Amino acid sequence: MPLSPQRKAEYFQKLEGYLDSYTTILVVEVDNVGSKQIQQIRMALRGTAEILMGKNTMIRKIFQQYLRSHPGHPYELLVPRIKGNVGFVFTNADVSAVREKLEENRVPAPARVGSIAPNDVVVPAGPTGCDPGQTAFFQVLQIATKIAKGQIEIVSDVHLVSAGEKVGSSEAALLQKLDIRPFTYGLVVTCVYDNGSVFDPAVLDLTEDDLANKFRSGVANVAALSLAIGFPTQASLPHSIANAFKNLVSIAVECDNFSFSQAQIYKDFLADPSAFACAGGGGGGGDAPAAEAAKVEEEEESAEEMGGMDMFGAEDGY
Repeated sequence: MPLSPQRKAEYFQKLEGYLDSYTTILVVEVDNVGSKQIQQIRMALRGTAEILMGKNTMIRKIFQQYLRSHPGHPYELLVPRIKGNVGFVFTNADVSAVREKLEENRVPAPARVGSIAPNDVVVPAGPTGCDPGQTAFFQVLQIATKIAKGQIEIVSDVHLVSAGEKVGSSEAALLQKLDIRPFTYGLVVTCVYDNGSVFDPAVLDLTEDDLANKFRSGVANVAALSLAIGFPTQASLPHSIANAFKNLVSIAVECDNFSFSQAQIYKDFLADPSAFACAGGGGGGGDAPAAEAAKVEEEEESAEEMGGMDMFGAEDGY
């Protein structure tokens, strides 16, 4: 039943108001989602987000009208995505939290004949509850069975339907007979608009640790490139300083009449290693030189290894 002119005007005003009020829009697919489930999702998102459905032609017309009054607005990136059975979720809250609520409101559903399987369907091995007289039904589907305790039992797991395939009448009948609801349906986020940017919902799966690791990896690459071409940058500066310190220590060690305070401990150790050895005396006093020697060795090793990336928390090497 088409909308009356008054209802259309109200719908136009409502969608334009959402476009002005919200900075984040989730484009969602609503295949196999009933009105009752939509209502339950609306209740779960109350106070956090608003769901809007409608005819694609009407939604495109409102977007085009909005873009004429706001030329160059990033909403033009959403127009090509208004196709198929889609809806919109408007929010100013955390996008990940809104998507989690959408995922929580998925409901199990039986496999209907002719429907496209969104995921693989596997019938588990074990008793079926069917009497031995129904063995022929399983033989038609080429499912190995046996009779155990007066009922049919499936010998091993059976891969019944692959994702993307149509569900046949025999497969649907078997799943119904075994009371298996293999699919879950709900609002599926296809893309996200956030303050002028449109991106894949997979971006929402990134954690702060993932971003930090990617940043460290990028800094490590910049430092390695800067060191290779001899161009100083903020990322390569700590490594350049460490290299320069190592060179100065090497020069001081080789020169008898030149030294500086930071290099003197290395010279003293090389001149008389026994002075840093543990004397083994009582009272624990002999442990201090050993601890100092160990510290010296660690510092020398770190200077020679040039752990470079350790300064940024990444693994050794560039």
